[in-house]
Amino acid sequence: MDLRESYDYIVIGAGSAGCAVAGRLAEDQSCRVGLIEAGPPSKGRLFEVPGLYPRQLKSLYDWDLHTEPELQLGGRRNYLPRGRVVGGTSAMNSMLYVRGNRADYDGWKVEGWSYDEVLPFFRLSEDNERGESAFHGVGGPLRVSDARSIHPLLYAWVDAAVEAGHSLNPDFNGAVQEGVGIYQVTQRDGLRCSSARAFLDPVAGQDNLQILDSTLALRLVFEGTHAVGVEVDRGGAVRTIYASEEIIVSAGAYQSPHLLLLSGVGPADDLREAGIAIVADLPEVGRNLQDHCGSLLALPTTTDHLLLGGDTSAAEEELYATGYSPLTWVEGGAFVRSRPELEAPDLQFHATLGLTVDEGLGVTSRAGLSFGPYRGRPASRGWVKLRTPEPYSKPRILHNFLEEESDRVVLRDGLRLALEIAEQPALRQHLVGLDAARSEGLIPRSDGDADLDEFIERTAFAFYHPCGTCAIGTVTDPTLRVHGVEGLRVADASVIPNEITGNTNAPSIMIGERAADMIRTGATSAAGSAHAPRAAA
Repeated sequence: MDLRESYDYIVIGAGSAGCAVAGRLAEDQSCRVGLIEAGPPSKGRLFEVPGLYPRQLKSLYDWDLHTEPELQLGGRRNYLPRGRVVGGTSAMNSMLYVRGNRADYDGWKVEGWSYDEVLPFFRLSEDNERGESAFHGVGGPLRVSDARSIHPLLYAWVDAAVEAGHSLNPDFNGAVQEGVGIYQVTQRDGLRCSSARAFLDPVAGQDNLQILDSTLALRLVFEGTHAVGVEVDRGGAVRTIYASEEIIVSAGAYQSPHLLLLSGVGPADDLREAGIAIVADLPEVGRNLQDHCGSLLALPTTTDHLLLGGDTSAAEEELYATGYSPLTWVEGGAFVRSRPELEAPDLQFHATLGLTVDEGLGVTSRAGLSFGPYRGRPASRGWVKLRTPEPYSKPRILHNFLEEESDRVVLRDGLRLALEIAEQPALRQHLVGLDAARSEGLIPRSDGDADLDEFIERTAFAFYHPCGTCAIGTVTDPTLRVHGVEGLRVADASVIPNEITGNTNAPSIMIGERAADMIRTGATSAAGSAHAPRAAA
């Protein structure tokens, strides 16, 4: 008798994609699914009240990663927050629902992954409060809502962007991405709708799904080149759990390649140097790392805005009772082209209440508005490598931000556009003054190259959309199976070959939907399952 703990499928990582994979597979109650997550459950106000998400940063719920010194950013080590809870970073992000541009997916030139082929899977997940259309779905598990309790400062920012010549766009995920507006969010009745809430809650309590939270995946277990299990640590007890069908790695763009490397799948020379037995020589595991690099202007305002700490009980009570409150979290944004001849926008803007400083980590108590651009499709590439062969150590990460001069040129152009918006009457009436902001270093001293470069070096940071480290083509095939081994897929943002123009939560969920669909339908090619996803249960 085989007394080994086993499942049909093991999913590693309960983040944006992993929850979608596990939840969808578990809809078939004959399918036994084990979902491994290093962090605890994401229950309670900290994970429900959108405006409290900054309190998770640098906490036990955060992987709290950092880059190696980024040479183009003055040697600073950029902070990289990642959710270490059931729900992953979807339980601690700003909840913006952004899919990216049609040109992003078509530009991958990967069989089965064009925009028209992935759109049905975006729609499959979606329960958009605006209703069904050619671009949006209803009845899916992921609630997508219009922002609530929009502050006048954000409306003023949108108006100022229109005054600066940008078109108004009410739907960044519709027929046209370009323009300025207010982002839709993954919220239900004003509360966060994380991937865990969307995909795991509907199947909670089913005997065929076991969520192994507070359980760290140490390494994959192979028999030859066939992945058969995962060695895990739960509360200091190490054991191996097994998968009779497949293992799906959904640990994110930093941890997925890290786990593969720890398990002997990666560049042979790096593995030999670490003393790790080679299972498959895949030189591109951990390479091709991309993220959005940008800077925010921080402008003090004469108009106050929201609670910035302290006692939030009244605002929380209002939110739970009505769905409206300053704590719902709202952002304005825009997608613009740095040059008119471009096929698609190459800059994305975020606008948020408060004076955001310290690489986006800190928000001062002063009234203000922060907004700025990042490069949508960066040319620079970085890497994820082993720090040690110990699975308890964090990976080494280098983004190589702005290593390619074209990224710096586009970011300069974006900051010039941001300064133009700040000068418009609709916004100026709310500002303390641009000269004061310049003197404090909260905005560039001028729009000249030297002053913009000084501001970028001092303030630019990762906008927390990493991808590319287990890319389709070089590490996986179009069905997300890892080259050179059997029984192993990767399904998360790490498979994105080239960064999208937008936040990566929605694309990660789409990737999870596709992975589950390909597994359940037995698709032998991505193109074979792209046009007819199974109906949601």
